[in-house]
Amino acid sequence: MICVSAPPADHLGHQPRPSIRRRIKAATAAALLLATMSASAHADTISAARSAYARGDFVRAVRVLSPLALHGDPRAQAMLGFMYENGFGTPQAYEVASDLYCQAAAAGNPFGQAMLGLMYDKGHGVPQDVVLAYKWLNLAAGNAGRAQRSDYLRLRNAVASKMSTSQIAQGQALALGWVPGQF
Repeated sequence: MICVSAPPADHLGHQPRPSIRRRIKAATAAALLLATMSASAHADTISAARSAYARGDFVRAVRVLSPLALHGDPRAQAMLGFMYENGFGTPQAYEVASDLYCQAAAAGNPFGQAMLGLMYDKGHGVPQDVVLAYKWLNLAAGNAGRAQRSDYLRLRNAVASKMSTSQIAQGQALALGWVPGQF
């Protein structure tokens, strides 16, 4: 699934198709993910990945998360996206990170939504776009638990401080029109 590799035509319209070069990059990234798969699975692989991450065994965490992410687990996608974004256990790759965040965000994962929003704010792996940053951070705050909500609201408000009233209204409209399972 490639959901953020091409800039949007406009905020309320459809996105253009990704270029062949970007498709090749995505296929290469998918092959890299497949190559890092672990043969043995743990009963609770997300916990195993978190434990490996906490111990600083980032390579093991990537190996544990990769098969789950490839099979559509939004928590694994968001965690693996973070590892690619920061170069933990894998080479730093913003485009791969943003694609993983996109998949997690489309599934409704608040962490994936927040991180995708920050990627749009910074222009890392995606075109810089404060309206889309606002949209994803707003959704993250709305879908987050109590402990995370205030953090995501602070991030959203920081992005809003750089926006016009019209841009904020656009971001809110995009968030209100969002349906889980869609980008």
